[in-house]
Amino acid sequence: MATATQAPDARKRERSLIINKLCKEYRAGQPVLRDVSLEIESRGLIAIIGPSGTGKSTLIRCINRLVEPTSGEILFRGRDMVALSGPELRTIRRHIGMIFQEYNLVERLSVIENVLCGRLGYVPVWRAWLRKFRAADIEHAFQLLDAVGLGDFANQRADQLSGGQRQRVGIARALMQEPDLVLADEPTSSLDPKTSVEIMELIASRAAERKIPTIVNMHNVDLARRFADRIIGMSKGAIVFDGPPLALKDSHLLEIYGGEGWLE
Repeated sequence: MATATQAPDARKRERSLIINKLCKEYRAGQPVLRDVSLEIESRGLIAIIGPSGTGKSTLIRCINRLVEPTSGEILFRGRDMVALSGPELRTIRRHIGMIFQEYNLVERLSVIENVLCGRLGYVPVWRAWLRKFRAADIEHAFQLLDAVGLGDFANQRADQLSGGQRQRVGIARALMQEPDLVLADEPTSSLDPKTSVEIMELIASRAAERKIPTIVNMHNVDLARRFADRIIGMSKGAIVFDGPPLALKDSHLLEIYGGEGWLE
């Protein structure tokens, strides 16, 4: 009985993320992130908003160590990501799905092969090289393509897809990892308004369905208000707002973005 009651709590801890006093300097004395501290719960969609150059992408990429933090802690699955390297870092990265602004697909591969790339961290090197995946993984990849509306495109090359279709493949690939956390780095910035809404609907619905905490870095305040459970506003590398969408007022947006003309 104890094991059954403890299991959900253990899963919740695995999916929580705690960031303590995170700093990043690309040049000494010029911090891009300034003592950022955050706690992300085990579910929900969190939107990070702020002007260009304020550190949104750097924060997202520090979490999975695509960018090396200068100092601070990133606690995930009970480990400090900042302190990990080699096999330990690769192992914990399996549990973090990433959706990229420019999709990061392998253009010459088919759609289904790109989705299966989400399992590369789970298979031996020789299997990855030969693209020999388990039958269960292949079946799951087809199910995910159906879930993102691309079931009929499985054997089409990635370079033949539209921007919105490519991002759907990127979402399916991230989910293929069966992650405990999803990071999305400006996933709609290259898309038209209609497609942007469709992609955000897809990210939000799939994350809610699987109860995966999802952090999305974006410029579009309206999309953040519409889809996020929580909004984090950044300015000059620091957090200046953290709360539910309904609490985000024009005064906060002025603090985040500066100036008044764009609010009119």
